[in-house]
Amino acid sequence: MNTTAPLTDLAVRDIAIGRPGATAIFRRFKIDYCCGGGATLAAAAEERGVNIEALVEAIETLAPRSNTVPVDTGALIDHLLERYHEVHRRQFPEAISLAARVESVHGDNPDCPLGLTQHLAFMFDDLETHHQKEEMGLFPMIRCGETHVDGPISCMTAEHEDVLEQLKGLARLTHDFTPPDGACGTWRALYALCQEIDSDLRDHMHLENNDLFRRFG
Repeated sequence: MNTTAPLTDLAVRDIAIGRPGATAIFRRFKIDYCCGGGATLAAAAEERGVNIEALVEAIETLAPRSNTVPVDTGALIDHLLERYHEVHRRQFPEAISLAARVESVHGDNPDCPLGLTQHLAFMFDDLETHHQKEEMGLFPMIRCGETHVDGPISCMTAEHEDVLEQLKGLARLTHDFTPPDGACGTWRALYALCQEIDSDLRDHMHLENNDLFRRFG
């Protein structure tokens, strides 16, 4: 990241890579840092109608990045598999189970997220297909030292755009992950897990789009 340029002129994705904690700030301000991360901070803030001074102030309180993400490409792939692929495979079945319970018990409540179980199941099915393409195709190609991987990478980034649309649907169904007053513990746990899924998927796609895949661009 160019540390001499004004923060407002830097690409969102580069700030997300260079400042630990920036992704949480971008989520709070609803700034896209994974698939639309090539925009400058100023442009992204303008598009979202965000106060740029408040955004810059929040980011500038963060410390410079320490080496929390592997630099070696093979190690980065291992990190993606362990921290995200396997975690998603635990998160989604639990979320689907919780959603089914909430819809079954509270289906007559006007705040009940009807359709959430089906939406999560659809997301999980799509995501597992995506993971298999990476695990059986793209990642082994990279590990073998192949450099002509533009086609598979383009396919993966296009599918990431689809995931972003699915996450928008997840936020709508859960009212931005906010349970209603008086919601039971299961309902609250469901929305907390859905918010965790949202955060993890965005961070996962950010690391792939803006770190791993850019090494071959």
